[in-house]
Amino acid sequence: MRKGVVLDGYTANPGDLSWKPFKEFCEITVYDRTPDAEIVSRIGDAEIVFTNKTPLTRMTLASLPNLKYLGAMSTGYNVIDVEAAKEMGVTVTFVPEYATYATAQMTIAHLLELSNQVGRHNRIVHEGGWERSVDFCFTSGPLTELLQKTLGLVGYGKIAGRVAAIAQALGMEVLATSRSIENRLASGELPSGHKDDIGVKYVSFDELLRRSDVISFHCPLTPETQGLANRETISRMKNGAFLINTSRGPVLNENDVAEALRTGKLAGVAVDVLSTEPPSADNPLLTAPGCIITPHIAWAPKETRQRLLDTVYENLQAFLTGNPKNVVS
Repeated sequence: MRKGVVLDGYTANPGDLSWKPFKEFCEITVYDRTPDAEIVSRIGDAEIVFTNKTPLTRMTLASLPNLKYLGAMSTGYNVIDVEAAKEMGVTVTFVPEYATYATAQMTIAHLLELSNQVGRHNRIVHEGGWERSVDFCFTSGPLTELLQKTLGLVGYGKIAGRVAAIAQALGMEVLATSRSIENRLASGELPSGHKDDIGVKYVSFDELLRRSDVISFHCPLTPETQGLANRETISRMKNGAFLINTSRGPVLNENDVAEALRTGKLAGVAVDVLSTEPPSADNPLLTAPGCIITPHIAWAPKETRQRLLDTVYENLQAFLTGNPKNVVS
């Protein structure tokens, strides 16, 4: 029977899901985590390998002559040298769009935490703050009503589309920009002020910066988007704007964002991703005032992870029956 190895199964399945379906196709060994030094030895002569964040470089792949299939257990597959895999005849697949709803949900959770500060007030109450209050209620810092506020979406794929619909239900106006939107506006293909079927207005990046009370990033990480939120672009935003990032950590220049929080240019920032994960102790956002950080968990609800494993299984099944899908190599 074919041998299969899961190099870092704990993140997707810490024990609340089952690997049993995979045993239909291979004799599978699951490791919670794999140090870089043990990747080759653990894979050994396996034909099938699954990875989430464990890197598979050209050098590593060259040491695995029996390898036939690499399944990325994620939407991102930058940890795999896809070109090297292709040259070696190894099929690489990924999992598209499994976390659309969960990531939109996390984005809105961050939005509501910035505007209503539920966690902060809960903590203060449990620390005795309400007991000591001379009034029947109190607030710790300003609260924000979202009605008629403007949300700007940088990147406008399926996740951003879900965020837009929820934000509109909260009474927000929604603007969106992306590279393709800007190109279509500049070419005249879209008229100025164009709105899509749900009423989201397409604008240039500059207009989005100027008009938005909240800016949420949903763009891929590319050379053009790396450090997109920086000193210069932040200077063009409204004073007291909120920033949210559930896309990729390096989209924010973290030093510049932290400085904008310290000066009050930004009233709050909420991120589920950082430039390096786990972060180093000197990451500037860890000590910046008004910064909410969650540990890259937008994708982590059980239902979402089950959808992920179901697609990973289906990708393997499709490959073994000669009809591979979601192939990137």
